[in-house]
Amino acid sequence: MNILTEKFNTPYHSAPFSDIKNEDYLPAFKELIQKSEAEIDAIVNNPEAPTFENVIEALAYSGEQLDVVSNIFFNLNSAETSDEIQQIAQEVSPILTEYSSKISQNEALFKKIKKVYDEKEKYNLNEEQEMLLNETYKGFVRSGALLNEEDKEKLKKISMDLSLKSLQFGQNVLASTNAYFKHITHKEDLAGIPEAIIDQYAEEAKERNLEGWVVTLQYPSYIPFMTYAENRELRKELALANGKKSFDGGEFDNQNLIKELLNLKQQKAELLGYKNYADFVLEERMAKSPVKVFDFLNELLTKAKPYADKEIEELKSLAKADGIEDMQSYDHAYYAEKLRKAKFDLNDEELKPYFPLNQVQDAVFGLAGKLFGLTFEERNDIPKYHEDVKVYEVKENGTYKSLLYVDYFPRKGKRAGAWMTSYKNQYKQNGENSRPHISIVCNFSKPTKDTPSLLTFQEVTTLFHEFGHALHGMMADTQYPTLSGTSVKWDFVELPSQFLENFCYEPEFLKTFAKHYKTGEVLPDEKIEKIEQSKNFMEGYQTLRQLGFGLLDMNYHTKVGELENESVKEFEDKYTKATSLYPSNSETAMSPSFSHIFQGGYSAGYYSYKWAEVLDADAFQYFKENGIFNPEIAAKYKVLLSSGGTKDPMELYKAFRGSEPKVESLLKRAFG
Repeated sequence: MNILTEKFNTPYHSAPFSDIKNEDYLPAFKELIQKSEAEIDAIVNNPEAPTFENVIEALAYSGEQLDVVSNIFFNLNSAETSDEIQQIAQEVSPILTEYSSKISQNEALFKKIKKVYDEKEKYNLNEEQEMLLNETYKGFVRSGALLNEEDKEKLKKISMDLSLKSLQFGQNVLASTNAYFKHITHKEDLAGIPEAIIDQYAEEAKERNLEGWVVTLQYPSYIPFMTYAENRELRKELALANGKKSFDGGEFDNQNLIKELLNLKQQKAELLGYKNYADFVLEERMAKSPVKVFDFLNELLTKAKPYADKEIEELKSLAKADGIEDMQSYDHAYYAEKLRKAKFDLNDEELKPYFPLNQVQDAVFGLAGKLFGLTFEERNDIPKYHEDVKVYEVKENGTYKSLLYVDYFPRKGKRAGAWMTSYKNQYKQNGENSRPHISIVCNFSKPTKDTPSLLTFQEVTTLFHEFGHALHGMMADTQYPTLSGTSVKWDFVELPSQFLENFCYEPEFLKTFAKHYKTGEVLPDEKIEKIEQSKNFMEGYQTLRQLGFGLLDMNYHTKVGELENESVKEFEDKYTKATSLYPSNSETAMSPSFSHIFQGGYSAGYYSYKWAEVLDADAFQYFKENGIFNPEIAAKYKVLLSSGGTKDPMELYKAFRGSEPKVESLLKRAFG
């Protein structure tokens, strides 16, 4: 018996992690693909005339168990991977790609979909049903349903290659990150670094059976070193190691893989009748076209560049006082922290005791209670994939709403960064509202034997960010799984996450949870004021950094031909020049570890972070004008969250706000 193909005998049919063995996955995938294909065959072979119910709706509900098992497996491949899981991923990915290609290129199925689509006027469809029909039809066309047999085969092969190569890209970045560590044996080399961080480095060394201290390229280890270490040579060494990830010509190098991935995407776009991959992607986004994205990014660049230049000049004068005439990128975090300390007398380490992880989590849970009536109760009877994970049952006004998994600490088998994901989507079928299982994964500093996990203020905003995504998933209330939760246009998906970050800067809210973990003292007013003032600290620099990523991404996906005669490094330097504030280093490049666009779903979509900032600044402005806990506005916002992808995002936004978002809201928040 394969646990993964049975109905899960767990509370709320949650993932039975404790019973799953690695050898269960491959046979389960094969069996569930067969089962899902049988469901498709039943739709195709139905002798009755095609209708919305027996074609479109039946298709939307098909393959549910396969989706659940895929979510379990690929989430573990990100959060708790191993060589064995990565090997299975290499075997499973092409099988799944072939399965989805088989469906999307099933002529008999598409014929039925097209018939329903062509006759849609005769069905009395509601808004959500009409959206499902349009999205289903478009999805098939964009997957090659109108291509001839030869081109369908080409597309199928391209899709399979893309799936394997993007997987390989991510594995290379993880391996390259884990391959490096800096062993420090002289404590004077750690001058400037707070004791709590030094303790972490000592724990890391102990885990490796080494004396002294160990710094890694994992963010909770790397970022504090770059921020506080006085030893410039060591900062340079670590920055070079970080910048060489998958860019050192070694076993885990991604440069050729980047060219292969981009060429495959270009081939796919051309095969489907598009000029380039960005045109293909943006047809399905709020932005609609590369021209609009370039205009948007360049408008922000023009407005933000003077602020960024001014900020860098301030840092350079600080560095000059230390005898540094040629300030480099690896000096930035160190002098930015010095400047912040000078301007606001505020540093991460003195704030951290006020932000123990459990208090921050309680605060974000409490905010969800205040705005949406949610409560969170820890459940110890629901299986987990690692002892660090906690599971909460979420209720809305006493009624079960969702499961929430939280996984906060770095491990060898976990990729860097923070993300929200789901194990099971929400949908309604046969009179039952099947609720979602949502997960937040982060990489915060682990507790030590003497202190709990203490968050930097940036980590506080990270937790709120991911919880914003989680709310989007947990509040879902749609009919169909494919339109549920975060299944929205990609440049809309960051609105709920970035929106929630705004609360971290509101004094009346901050005072409810920013309390010293030892004394219970509330974060003093002058520090809260400084957090508010420092909100836009280095905003110009941060804006240019994000615009640089966005412009590089758009250029990769509109100008791939140029890579025939250029290296990845040359291409990167050329298209980040306008946003670069420090000299480029010939030994480093960020593209080979740019997982968002080469492994994740942000290809031709990285601009959406900034796009969504306009939305979130405008949305929060609405709350600010009427009270940040205003129940009427919270109720309208809840409708936006719960609607998922059932409506055009601009229509959803206008229904909430009463107007389209204004770029001025972002500029006002960022630069006053």
